[in-house]
Amino acid sequence: MIVQHIKNGDPGWTAERVLLAFARQAVRAHEATNCLTEVMFEEALQEARTLDRDFARTKTIKGPLHGVPVSFKDLYKIKGYDYSVGFTRFCGKPSDEDGELVSQVRAAGGIPFVKTNVPQNPVFGRTVNPWSPAHTSGGSSGGEGALLACDGSALGFGSDIGGSLRIPTSYCGVYSMKPGHSRTSIRGSRELASGFEGIRLCMGPMGRSVDDIELACRLIFGQSTKLDIWLPPLPYKDVILPKKLKFGYYKSDALVRASPAVQRAVQETVDALQKQGHECVEFVVPDMMEAIKIFMGLISADKFKMMFSHLGKDPRDPSLLMAAVGPSLPGFLRHFVAWGIRAAGKDPVMSELVLNFRGRSAGDYVALAGKRDEYCQRFVKEVWDANGFDGIICPVQAMPSVPHGAANDAGTLPATTSLYNLADHPIGIVPVIRVDKTRDQLDKAWEESGEKGSPMVYNRLYEGKKPYYDATAMHGIPVGVQIVGRHWEDEKVIKMMRVVDHALGVRGFGPGTWSSAQGVKLEE
Repeated sequence: MIVQHIKNGDPGWTAERVLLAFARQAVRAHEATNCLTEVMFEEALQEARTLDRDFARTKTIKGPLHGVPVSFKDLYKIKGYDYSVGFTRFCGKPSDEDGELVSQVRAAGGIPFVKTNVPQNPVFGRTVNPWSPAHTSGGSSGGEGALLACDGSALGFGSDIGGSLRIPTSYCGVYSMKPGHSRTSIRGSRELASGFEGIRLCMGPMGRSVDDIELACRLIFGQSTKLDIWLPPLPYKDVILPKKLKFGYYKSDALVRASPAVQRAVQETVDALQKQGHECVEFVVPDMMEAIKIFMGLISADKFKMMFSHLGKDPRDPSLLMAAVGPSLPGFLRHFVAWGIRAAGKDPVMSELVLNFRGRSAGDYVALAGKRDEYCQRFVKEVWDANGFDGIICPVQAMPSVPHGAANDAGTLPATTSLYNLADHPIGIVPVIRVDKTRDQLDKAWEESGEKGSPMVYNRLYEGKKPYYDATAMHGIPVGVQIVGRHWEDEKVIKMMRVVDHALGVRGFGPGTWSSAQGVKLEE
């Protein structure tokens, strides 16, 4: 819409005026959530004025993002600015070049104007949820999610290796796309685990509508402005969906029972799709426990030495205690801890995960990567091929969000997203509902439904003196769903996002929602 207004020469629509409007809103968003790390308004304003001068002379737009202000998670390289990701040791070391996706955005006429925070770090502090300051915006693209939810950017880019695009997207009530690993370039970013290929890092767009996501993916899929020998030249391809789609769905998994609000989000999506004539079939993820054991085994294989090497003298966040200590425990002690969790804690799920959370030799790591590939083939055979699904609808996470600090003892929550990093599926996120303090309380029907998963995590989320799930405290927090596609069907996922978005109808998401709630007029 921005580009079309500028192209039409509509009164008041210039790249400069659009940038100034978003810059003002980005400041408001930062004041509310602490979402920004770098502000590039001066350089961005120069770029906007150059675009306006060129357009006035040629009456031709530079590209599909002409005049669109674009934000980037702080791991992207932008020439002249740090890409510290919140680590002190990387501060004061600005990049001497633009990263691959940043270059593509500039070439298309987009204007990088801010960089965004990871949710909690010693340099920039904590980013809060724009709908509830007592809760997190999600990680690790949480600054991006908060900024977009607050209308502080027109389009953003984050990254994902275990849910880092999808979790903040759902927590904040926006849209995103986690492509398959080989559809977008990761070159020109801060790779905190460079060389690690057990679980592959993905870069993807975040926006305020499906249109935003499609526009970005058309720009970046299979495209490289520099030499990227790893990126297959597979540009965006248009696809046509059948009139009647077949979706598989599940509302919870075997590791952590999903909260009432999260289950309602999936059910309302299914109900809306069925009303449109689509088929929805409930199924069970095959051996979810095995998948997460493999995931955790791969990411902990080097005992997190590479990850912790970046800390330097920075204080270690309490949520990283398990990662810091667990993989380095002597074998006999690990087995003793696992036995204690199983015997005293009555938690075989957590016991199994502790046993797999350990360092590995090169040979063991290769063997585990082989198990990953076997599981992926099994998932294709038992889920996709056996059922003929076009897509899968499932939770993003068991919780709508969590209070700050909850990651300290709820480490299995990302299992729902990590599954699809392990399997490298393309996934879109669409916001569905908001937590309702009346409808989403823990009731008897929910308490008697399904498996609890890990008793230790279940207790922390739903029981005890101060459980993390509190529908009253969470009232108004958005909840999204994952729309999962088969390998190499990224474009089909985007089409299915549009189908889901249309089926759900108007429901209080998209541009202007947060601003209206705050009493702010975007045109000011």
